[in-house]
Amino acid sequence: MMTDDSSRTRRTVLKTGATLGTLALAGCTESASDTSGGDGSTATNTDTATATPTDAETAETSTDGATETATGGRYSVTMEPVGTVEFEGVPETWVANNGSWADMGIALGQEPPKGVWLTGRYHTQYYDEIPGVSVDKSDMVSLYQDGVSKERFYALDGDVHVVDPNFLMNRFNGWEQSDVDEISEQVAPFFGNSIFSGGYTWHEDYQYYTLYEAFEKLAQVFQQTERYEAFATLHDEFQSNLGDVVPAEGERPAVAIMWASGDEPAEFSPYLISQGTSFKQWRDLGVRDALAETDVQDFHENRGRIDFETLLEIDPEYVMFRGQEGKTAQQFQDTVVTYMENHEVGSQLSAVENGNVHRGGPLYQGPITNLVVTERAARQVYDVDEQLFDRQRVADIVSGEF
Repeated sequence: MMTDDSSRTRRTVLKTGATLGTLALAGCTESASDTSGGDGSTATNTDTATATPTDAETAETSTDGATETATGGRYSVTMEPVGTVEFEGVPETWVANNGSWADMGIALGQEPPKGVWLTGRYHTQYYDEIPGVSVDKSDMVSLYQDGVSKERFYALDGDVHVVDPNFLMNRFNGWEQSDVDEISEQVAPFFGNSIFSGGYTWHEDYQYYTLYEAFEKLAQVFQQTERYEAFATLHDEFQSNLGDVVPAEGERPAVAIMWASGDEPAEFSPYLISQGTSFKQWRDLGVRDALAETDVQDFHENRGRIDFETLLEIDPEYVMFRGQEGKTAQQFQDTVVTYMENHEVGSQLSAVENGNVHRGGPLYQGPITNLVVTERAARQVYDVDEQLFDRQRVADIVSGEF
């Protein structure tokens, strides 16, 4: 842990007001794809653009579990599973569980987090859609490096850890409650919820938050509720625009969402559309879940996979592959799609014959990412041509002009 005077001074303004109970529940094992990044990318960083600058602002009154005073004053924010966390100053540096939370921070005008679970899964190329917004990951650290060490948290020395402690204790053979308590007391508090997936048994006993519920909580932490409210208004308008392009229920296509690694995948991990922010675009677009109409089990239930033969029996109208976000649309066509077109069984799929095989979106979505990937998905399945949200308005909110 850093021991210089500035670090000690900053640390004194943060403390946890929650008593972290025994949160270690039965978890699942880490799959091979998870440890490598699982999306055709590694935990190395390739983005070199300039980070979005921090915009220092005064605090404002907020709602829903937070009591806030002027900048420099004490306030608290409540979120499951950690409970109430008390702050005596706005965090300046932070660590995020994943790209969902990292993206929320960028939307709130913050500097990027110092670390995320796997940097290869924080797909910052989506910011290319937004003028003047970019993130440099060159110094960002992957928390998971064949395990997650407490020393890494000491070295990062963040002011707050936006990480669900249950994720640390259950996602792999990792931490215990005593480790969470140590880092909370010696470095900084934890504040987060594993909102991206509804498939974890250890998350059944406490609340899931929607994307915007979680976003509001983080806005309270960073004292940026006006920015949150501006994004919430933009999101409401975006939802209205989606309503204009989504066809009647009986006319919506059947979509199969699966994880496929590499350029020539032979087996696929099935993902049934469920709760969790990673499926938000598909729920909002109202597509039919082709896999839910079969006896195929969700990957989270048994870590099972399906092959081309099984996929041909289902024969969905659209095939959406996760794990391919590191590729451009053209790179995806030149590799995965071309491979399927030349595959003895894969070439028989209706989705292949009709040109309906696409990248299926990331695991992690924040407010900016969600706008981009939802509009992309609308183009993929509903042939939407127009822009469904104002890019410049997003940029203005990020920069504090709202």
